[in-house]
Amino acid sequence: MLIREKVAQAVGLLREFDVDCWITFTRESGMNGDPTLAYLLASDVTWHTAIILTKSGKTYAIVGEYDRKSVEDLQAYGEVLSFVKSFREPFQTVMRAAAPSTIAVNFSKESEVCDGITHGMYLTLVDLLAELGLDGGIIQADQLVSALRQRKTPAEIASMRKAIQVTEEIFRSVAPYIRPGRTEREIAAFMKEEAKHHGVPFAWDPAVCPAIFTGPESAGAHYAPTDRPVEAGHVLNMDFGVKVDSYCSDLQRTFYVLAPGESGAPPEVQRGFDTVVEAIERAKRAIRPGVKGAEIDAVARNVITSAGYPEFPHGLGHQVGRFAHDGTALLGPAWEKYASKPFFPLETGMVFTLEPRLPVEGRGIATVEEMVVVTGDGAEWLSTPQKQLLLVHHR
Repeated sequence: MLIREKVAQAVGLLREFDVDCWITFTRESGMNGDPTLAYLLASDVTWHTAIILTKSGKTYAIVGEYDRKSVEDLQAYGEVLSFVKSFREPFQTVMRAAAPSTIAVNFSKESEVCDGITHGMYLTLVDLLAELGLDGGIIQADQLVSALRQRKTPAEIASMRKAIQVTEEIFRSVAPYIRPGRTEREIAAFMKEEAKHHGVPFAWDPAVCPAIFTGPESAGAHYAPTDRPVEAGHVLNMDFGVKVDSYCSDLQRTFYVLAPGESGAPPEVQRGFDTVVEAIERAKRAIRPGVKGAEIDAVARNVITSAGYPEFPHGLGHQVGRFAHDGTALLGPAWEKYASKPFFPLETGMVFTLEPRLPVEGRGIATVEEMVVVTGDGAEWLSTPQKQLLLVHHR
């Protein structure tokens, strides 16, 4: 089971980073849950709940009485303790016995996926530890949580491959449906029906998944499909992903809508598309463990700008996992908003998108998004890379 796999991985990370104890502390997780909790539990919890893992290998789940049986059924923890009246007693019993010098807690200034504990729960935790004289050992868990999320196990990669396969199949299904006069909203509705047929949920908010953009002066990324119709002579691109076993895909594909009499895309459209494909290919070849994300971003960014196009206004690629945007390390430039994320060394098992874009004047946006996994000596395609512009025939 994936949770048992990730709990064992987490204990190994505690030893690797020489951290005595890691606590994930939450309540009412259905409305205010820690993003790490999905690696540790299979369902939401109601009362105060602590998952406590130690470097020694001892593992504990302290849960409300009504959550006890479902957590026991996971067979992921050495001890499952429950309470009715007070969380304090079982928690302090465990912590008194463990007596850790360092206690990693899920907060971070820079990484949203590691910043799971609410302020109120943090204050509660500090008070409980202070009563034991252990509050001085609290540290950020961002290094630990980042590694747990980004070092994908074979089971995680297998689920993502399945999600990618479904996404690519839906791209193939929608291609014949696209034609001049169809609106972005109609195309998106067709793809939603295909996802329903496959029985898969969307990788992000269904209001903007898929995102469909046709022609010049479109709203750009992260905007819902509109009633704008497809027109001959325009570029159309779409951003789409689904989930399989709670793991995401995130891909983009670019189409050109042929005008009457055209048998292929005009030179400026083809050149834009080819430049994007070259940027992705060069970036993929540059990926290997130990290289920093900013270096990979620079490779692709240089391909785009050297061809005379403006640099794309975002990072080259983000991690993908249980969320479409996941993980801390980023393939991005040294911009203030990205903080230290572009400077984390790449590690085996990280899954990234590669998604440069550029404008084709009067035609639209050329962009492709692929997914790769970092391997021991480079990177491997998870998606089937789009090498040819997808042509929509006039009819």
